[in-house]
Amino acid sequence: MNEVDLYIAGFPEEISEKLKTIRKIIQEAAPDAVENMAYGMPSYKLKGRPLVYFAAFKNHIGFYATPNAHAEFAQELASYKHGKGSVQFPLDKALPYDLIGQMVEFRVLETNETK
Repeated sequence: MNEVDLYIAGFPEEISEKLKTIRKIIQEAAPDAVENMAYGMPSYKLKGRPLVYFAAFKNHIGFYATPNAHAEFAQELASYKHGKGSVQFPLDKALPYDLIGQMVEFRVLETNETK
C-alpha cells in the first residue's frame, strides 16, 4: 500500500468509498499526474505543478483545485462552502462527481497550456 492507499483506508468504509471515487476520477482525467501526499492529503501534480488535492474531514470532503479552477466553476460551486481555492462537499449529501471531473479536466488543460 502506498501513502494514499493508507490515507483512504484510514476512514470508515462510506467515506473511503467516496475518496476512492474521487481518486479514480482524478486518475482518469489526469492519467499523467503524479500522485503523492502533501499537506497531509492526497495530491496530484502535472508537469511538476500542483493539479488538485482532496481530503476528508468530520463533516465534509475538501477539494482543492487552485483559485483559477474555482473561479471558472464559481456558479456550480455557489451552493457549497468555498474559499478562493477550496470547496467543502458535505458528507451527508451526494458528491458532485461530474463537477469534480470537470474541474480536474480544466486543471489539466490549464496546466498543459502553461509553459
